[in-house]
Amino acid sequence: MTVQTRSDYYERGLQLAEAGKHQEGLNCIQEHLRAAPQDAEALNDAGAILHCLGRTDDAIAYLTRARHLKDSSGEILWNLAEAYVAGGRAAEAAELFDDMERMRILNVDLLNRTATLLLDQDKKGLAIEVLLRSYRLWPEQEVLRPILEVVRSKRPRVAFFRGGVSEDGALADICEFVRQRFQTTFCDGLRPDGISGLMGQCDIAWFDGGDRMLVDASHQGGSARIIASLRRSDVRGDWARDVRWENVSILVQIGSSAVEEALLQQVPDIRNRTRLAVIPNAVNLDRYALRRRERGKHLACMGRLTMESNPALLLQCMQKLHYIDAAYKLFFTGSFESPMLEQYVRHMVETLGLSNVVFFEPYPSDLDGWLSDKHYVVAGGIGEGQVEGLLTGMACGLKPVIHNFPGAEKLFPRRYLFNIAEQFCEQVLGGDYDPDVYRRFIEEHFAVAEQLNKVNGILTQLEGEIELSPCRGAGGPVATPGVPGGDMDGFAVSGPQGAVPPR
Repeated sequence: MTVQTRSDYYERGLQLAEAGKHQEGLNCIQEHLRAAPQDAEALNDAGAILHCLGRTDDAIAYLTRARHLKDSSGEILWNLAEAYVAGGRAAEAAELFDDMERMRILNVDLLNRTATLLLDQDKKGLAIEVLLRSYRLWPEQEVLRPILEVVRSKRPRVAFFRGGVSEDGALADICEFVRQRFQTTFCDGLRPDGISGLMGQCDIAWFDGGDRMLVDASHQGGSARIIASLRRSDVRGDWARDVRWENVSILVQIGSSAVEEALLQQVPDIRNRTRLAVIPNAVNLDRYALRRRERGKHLACMGRLTMESNPALLLQCMQKLHYIDAAYKLFFTGSFESPMLEQYVRHMVETLGLSNVVFFEPYPSDLDGWLSDKHYVVAGGIGEGQVEGLLTGMACGLKPVIHNFPGAEKLFPRRYLFNIAEQFCEQVLGGDYDPDVYRRFIEEHFAVAEQLNKVNGILTQLEGEIELSPCRGAGGPVATPGVPGGDMDGFAVSGPQGAVPPR
């Protein structure tokens, strides 16, 4: 409160409201507010009374002002959410749920009532977000399972096609996110001659990694919207010039706009032929444990071994580091791009006397476990291809040592970059070693939530276009089989209801 004491009007207004005389109580509190217009508690109480009187829009106006003055109040936030739901403004209620969950005042009853309202308004995308939050907070709600399945069945069908080659599972979190929200099919390693049939069974075809598979898909025709997601390392060879980009709805650049810059050589008019979007690199911190280890002598390099990843540079660096301290070891994980590169790299290991220092291992199924005895994550690449591995290592608390490729300073602090082998050794042997700092860098700059929000926005945009299309293949009103009434009237659970009454 801005005023230290409550006026007689305010006290009298509360007494009248508690006695059920809402209009008289409101009149008194409004009189108080003329003298103290910044009194957040009085604004909140006026809003609650207006809600009880059925004057929802007025209640929202008062409660919004109260929240602006005192955004730390759970009571005001709760009342505002209830007023939004009462006024049919479910989307605005949903915008409050992050703050409500943070304050631990969110319950499944409010979530489920909001989701029901959103479904009645045919806002399936937002409804499923609210339902998934409700299910996460209270997994025992078995009745939500069929409801979620029905909502998904009314949304576009999404098929993921994996082109190119990747061993880091970088799309795993995106795939799981989409699977929870849409009907989803995964076509890993599918041969191009099988694309036609599967594209005919989906509304959105997501091709990750480009390559000839995307070329063939873009020539298929049909009603499916095509998404192509590419990293800078995917733009190699000349396949991009053969893509009918007019048939690609959205080109998603993972990491940065460096993808567009690389494509311009083959497709100079790319911006005129498709829409472009950028989604940031990200790490799901739930997948990786922070181990507060002491400085050690195991170095990790993750990802496929290609000319772009430049493993030869790391061998030169290790030769110098080995000369200084023979206890340091470098572990590569990932397959070789070509037999010729493998022959050369293994030859250099022998030539430089690093056979007992440098090791090559297959990409692990448990990357978190594989990293548990490592202390540094290193990369010698000439581009962004190893960024995801670097971010993963930092999330586990490994110190990064990164070759200064073009654009590296936009992604990482300069203190982690090296230009020559001597600087590599200085980075490893000297300076601070603080796993908490490396993890915190990921938390602040590469959290997975931002990436997934971008993905959701892209798919929701295409969903809207599909629903407006005369060949619409998804959508329609949601009727829930197996639930009383078929309109989800049985899915609300017990919990607080209505606005918080005035004190």
